[in-house]
Amino acid sequence: MKIVHIITRLILGGAQENTLITCKLLAQRGHDVTLITGPAIGPEGELFNQTKQQNYEVIVVDKLRRAINPFNDTISYFRIKKLLNKLQPDIVHTHSAKAGILGRFAGHSLKGKWAENLPAVVHGIHGLAFHPYQSQWLNRFYIAAEKSAAKRTDFFISVADAMTRKTTDAGIGRGERFVTAYSAIEEDDFLEPISQERKKDFRRKYEIDEDSIVLVSIARLFMLKGHKYIIESAKELSKRFEKCVWLFVGDGNLSDHFKQQVLQLGLTEKVKFTGLLPPGQIPLAIQSSDILVHCSLREGLARTLPQAMLCGRPAISFDVDGAKEVVNENTGRLIEPENIEQLTKACAELIEDENLRKKLGENGRNSVKEKFAPETMVDTIEAVYEKLLNQK
Repeated sequence: MKIVHIITRLILGGAQENTLITCKLLAQRGHDVTLITGPAIGPEGELFNQTKQQNYEVIVVDKLRRAINPFNDTISYFRIKKLLNKLQPDIVHTHSAKAGILGRFAGHSLKGKWAENLPAVVHGIHGLAFHPYQSQWLNRFYIAAEKSAAKRTDFFISVADAMTRKTTDAGIGRGERFVTAYSAIEEDDFLEPISQERKKDFRRKYEIDEDSIVLVSIARLFMLKGHKYIIESAKELSKRFEKCVWLFVGDGNLSDHFKQQVLQLGLTEKVKFTGLLPPGQIPLAIQSSDILVHCSLREGLARTLPQAMLCGRPAISFDVDGAKEVVNENTGRLIEPENIEQLTKACAELIEDENLRKKLGENGRNSVKEKFAPETMVDTIEAVYEKLLNQK
């Protein structure tokens, strides 16, 4: 098949890693794959290096940006449409909000351009642009845009069942046109045990004692990612557990704010910041830690949860979106969003009980190994493509 994927930007992020794994495996299976993307602008880091020496083409549309801008968006739409006219794909598969809208409108506009290969339009739902933490008028705008784009979409692929429910509950698309494909992880790096010496070196780099219990969070230092709740719980827990350290992995526009807050609370010895780490060091950060804490308020299904489980680490997460599809009483602790008391209690329970941590971590690894394997995800995606082309 001739397949074109379209995503807004190749920053460090779950949707981007998912898309790159999909492109890579589809190309390895003999399909003709092209990836269209905008420039990777922002403090989150970029993933363009992962596209090198792969068997698919990458085309950058310079005006394709995350922020809404009628001038840039109009130029990007016509640029994408021109590229699709030239490429004449069997499948147009879009990802993320901006590229999802522009790409689906552009892909749908090609129908009837050539008789033999009418493109099927597929959209991947990694997260939703509408959510309760922004204004109603903005939510209404996004829902209206998504409803319009849904009329130009042949099939949806969600990263979690929760994404399908939220989308259809908002009146976007029909349930029979959705399937879930859990967002794949390059599992070998997480399953492979890392030597004690490397883990000790990692801890020494951030001045963490060998016998400390480390609670790691891997997320952009950005609004709605929940770092403020973790800091609030650390304020209480650090008084009870002398050997506890919190490790924030990531960067973002709230980095200075959180560092200043930690300083004011007298927690600089307890809360450490790694800044941006390359994807290859994420398994090291998790395996050098003891518990994963993820307090994002909105997320399709955070990849850091199954990543921690693959490393044999228990996960504590707010009960949002798809989190309950991997986190439960057998793999970690699922808690009420924004509930600092529950967060503190869950952290204390796992800090105190090493055997419980090991048991939950082992259960987690067994539960996600097959579900998040790249082959599992791409088998589902490829089956959707084949179904749509057979229908045509």
